[in-house]
Amino acid sequence: MSRKFFQSKVQRIKLLLLDVDGVLTDSSIIYDGNGQEIKVFNVRDGASIKWLERAGIEVAILSGRNSKPVLVRAKELGIEKVIQSALDKLSAFEKFLAETGYHPEELAFMGDDLHDLAVLRRVGFSACPRDAVLEVRNAVDYVCKAEGGKGAVRELAELILKAQKKWKGITKRYYE
Repeated sequence: MSRKFFQSKVQRIKLLLLDVDGVLTDSSIIYDGNGQEIKVFNVRDGASIKWLERAGIEVAILSGRNSKPVLVRAKELGIEKVIQSALDKLSAFEKFLAETGYHPEELAFMGDDLHDLAVLRRVGFSACPRDAVLEVRNAVDYVCKAEGGKGAVRELAELILKAQKKWKGITKRYYE
């Protein structure tokens, strides 16, 4: 993909859709002594989600699992659109488009496993963490240098913000 075409795809993004396990987390599932699920989220990924929102780029979650920690993290980050238990991610994605009025080319999606492929092929810009399965790495527009749960979302967020010329507006406040 030429750099110009790459840039044009990223510049159209109005919403970043994220898988959870393997993207916002490292794919681990941990249970405490009471059987309650614990998830570990990356603080830098979270900061970049806030930056996207501040720059007018919405963030949403599309997960095949149902997890209370995901709802807690989404609320903390101001993510209002959370789709869980999406065993058929493409159907959930199509429903999401119908409900929100977004067009596929306005969305970026980051996924990491086979069940994400159909959505990755439908969006305007697709990405995955470095440790995604081979089939996903071969299908996406961008493979992050970072692994899932270890800065991949941050990397993609910065890429989008820089391509849309919004990065300086985000970083300016930290230099003042």
